[in-house]
Amino acid sequence: MKIYTRTGDKGLTSLIGGTRVPKSSLRIESYGTVDELNSWMGLVRDQEVNAPRRELLKQVQDRLFTIGATLASDPERSRMQLPDLHEADVLALEQEMDRLNDGLPELRHFILPGGHPSVSYAHVARCVCRRAERLTIALREESFVPDLVVVYLNRLSDYLFVLARGMSHDLGAEEVKWQPRG
Repeated sequence: MKIYTRTGDKGLTSLIGGTRVPKSSLRIESYGTVDELNSWMGLVRDQEVNAPRRELLKQVQDRLFTIGATLASDPERSRMQLPDLHEADVLALEQEMDRLNDGLPELRHFILPGGHPSVSYAHVARCVCRRAERLTIALREESFVPDLVVVYLNRLSDYLFVLARGMSHDLGAEEVKWQPRG
């Protein structure tokens, strides 16, 4: 199988289902951002501090591939059987957030991203996740997107925030409180 096909040289690409669309379309931007998020998730998973969380992070990456396939499909023409999300996927994120939160100091202020490079990777992933969520919501305004895709992205960004806090705690890194000027 060749990696290059030359079929996209004029700025078009095919969705699952065969529909050709501009590479600048909202659908392509949506699943491209989910793909970017998946790469960031790989970097977060590769951080040594996340050794005990690697299996969940790998599952998240799998779910992001599922979301990408869903977004890469023409909802009116695709007949391909795709993997799907389940409510249990959202619940797994919520349960892990609850577990992580139990060991963290109460959050009373906004915090600035950073404190350790590993923590910063989680914050970047959170921001990319929020962008993927915004793009997917915009896509949903013009075309069918399963509700659970938006719910999962929303919960994943929350999880990444709590994960960053948990990583910071595990690393003994300082959480810098945002102190607005006065």
